[in-house]
Amino acid sequence: MELNRDEILKVLGNILEPDLKKDIVSLNLVDELTFSENEISLTVSLSNPALHARKRMQEAVEFNLKRFFGQEIQVVCTVKGLNNESKKARRKVLPDVKNIVAIASGKGGVGKSTVTANIAGGLLKAGYSVGIVDADIYGPSMPTMFDVVSERPTMAEIDGKNLINPVESNGVKLLSIGFFTDQDNAVVWRGPMAAKALTQMLTDANWGELDYLLIDLPPGTGDIHLSLVQTVPLDGVVIVSTPQEVALADARRGVNMFKMDTIKVPIIGIVENMAYFTPAELPDNKYYIFGRDGAKNLAEGMKVPFLGAIPLVQSVCEAGDSGKPAVFQENTPIAKAFDDLVNTFVEQLKSIKDSSN
Repeated sequence: MELNRDEILKVLGNILEPDLKKDIVSLNLVDELTFSENEISLTVSLSNPALHARKRMQEAVEFNLKRFFGQEIQVVCTVKGLNNESKKARRKVLPDVKNIVAIASGKGGVGKSTVTANIAGGLLKAGYSVGIVDADIYGPSMPTMFDVVSERPTMAEIDGKNLINPVESNGVKLLSIGFFTDQDNAVVWRGPMAAKALTQMLTDANWGELDYLLIDLPPGTGDIHLSLVQTVPLDGVVIVSTPQEVALADARRGVNMFKMDTIKVPIIGIVENMAYFTPAELPDNKYYIFGRDGAKNLAEGMKVPFLGAIPLVQSVCEAGDSGKPAVFQENTPIAKAFDDLVNTFVEQLKSIKDSSN
C-alpha cells in the first residue's frame, strides 16, 4: 500500500496515550513525521517519562503501522517525555505548581510524615516556595508538626470560585484533614469519602504559585493512592522506610505499586529513616538497632535511587512535637542530614524531568 500522510495519521489515531486517555494524534503528540517508499519516521511525546512506558508506546506504533502498511515497512519511532511547557498546557489541576511529589510508605510508623515535614523545611531553606497536603486522612499529623493545631483555613473567592486558603506556618503552606476534624476523635470514613476529601484539598484550594507541593500519603496501598494519581499529574514519589525487613517488604510493595501500568509514577528514590541511633552524649557513635543499610540495599536491588539515611535522634521527635521541624535547627548533624537529603532529592527530580524532555 502506498504511503501517504493522511493514512499514517489515521492509523496513529487508533493509539491512545495511556495517561491522557485520548489518541496521540488528537493530542498533537505526533511530531517530525516523514516517510519514503518503505520507511516511516516519527516522534511521539508521552506524559509518562518511564523507560518501560516509552518502550510500550514505541511497540504500539510499530505494530499498528506494520499491520496496516505491511511487515516490510521500516518504522523508526522515537518516544520522548512531554516537555515542561507541554505538561503545563495539559495540566488542568494545579497549573501554577511546578513540582508535585508524593511521599509514601508501605508501612505505618516509619516516619513518613516527619520526613515530609523536614523535606519541606529544607526546600524552604534552599529558597523554594513549598506547600504540603496532609493526605494521611486517618492520622493527620502536619498541624502538630507545624504548631497550627488550633488554626483553621479561611475562604477566598478567586475568579468567581470559592477556594480554601491554606494555613501558613514557618513559611510552608498547609492543608490537612486535621483542620476540619476534632483532634481527639477518630476519622471513620470509607475509602471514597476519604478520596473525595483529598481531591478537594488539591482542586478546591488557593495554592497559588509553588515550586513544590508535597503530598503526605497514608501508609499502605489503596483508594487514596489511586485517587491521587487519577486527580493530579505527579512528577514523582519518594518512598520512606526503616531498615528492618518487615518495613522493607512493605516498601518494596510501595515501589511496585507506583510502577504499575495503571499508575506509572516515577520513583524519585528511597529514604532510609531511623537508619541508626546516635545518643546526644556520644554524637560520633552509630548504633544500627534496626539493621544496617536495609533501605539502601533495597534501592540498589530495585534499581531506584537512594536519597539518604536519616538517624534516629531525640531532637527529631522533640522538634516535631514542638511544631518546628528539626531541619530548621542550626549547625546540627540532623539538620545537615536533612539538608543533604533535600539536595539529592532536588537533583534526582530534576534528572527525571530532564530525561523526559
